[in-house]
Amino acid sequence: MDKKEALKKGLMYADKSLRKDKEMVLYSINFDSRALKFADKSLKKDKKFILEAIKKNSLVLQYADKSLRKNKEVVLEAVKQDGNALEFADDSLRKDKKFILKAIKLGSLFLQYADKSLKKDKKFILELIKLYPKELDNLLSSVDISLMKDKKFILEIIKKTLPRGYVLHFADDSLKKDKKFILEAVKQDFFVLEYADKSLRKNKEVVLEAVKQDGDALEFADESLRNDPDILAIVNKKK
Repeated sequence: MDKKEALKKGLMYADKSLRKDKEMVLYSINFDSRALKFADKSLKKDKKFILEAIKKNSLVLQYADKSLRKNKEVVLEAVKQDGNALEFADDSLRKDKKFILKAIKLGSLFLQYADKSLKKDKKFILELIKLYPKELDNLLSSVDISLMKDKKFILEIIKKTLPRGYVLHFADDSLKKDKKFILEAVKQDFFVLEYADKSLRKNKEVVLEAVKQDGDALEFADESLRNDPDILAIVNKKK
């Protein structure tokens, strides 16, 4: 029987000799990354073979020997093919800041598969935001929830991103309702008002502070305040 014909049912049903056959295993990987799971252990530990297999199907990384899932060259090659491959890297690499930065540059899905410790690392997150300001959604949707409750952290991001106020969209609801915090935040960017809690968009003091920064903030104020003479006086001054 032809070797390839013998593989039609899958490598798991193939003879041991085929599971050691590099050409045949690579052939199977073309159709299903799980083929490597049933390959001989010697192939799972073979760096040169795994690098070749990854180019055919990056998700074979999950079935490679642990030593290769710790290997930076191997994991980066997989990430280059598909950012989702980072999920299968060894924990030691997913905790490594320098490695994660390299992985992100090659096409990783930002913090999605990084270790929890990095998702809580304020300095590291701020560095990523500085490097990838256009990926704010991807970054902030993956950070640890504790950071979304951290006033200093959110204010720091508001200072560093454009449009700054959009950051509040990701913040915890407790901050959106915090008058003192919102008053400080609108000084950085009037767009913060758009994402503040409705109760604060009805608050005259908050709206006054926002329109002092830019008259366009009136658009985000509650209707009850849009014709307020004190607020309109400031808006008209700015025209």
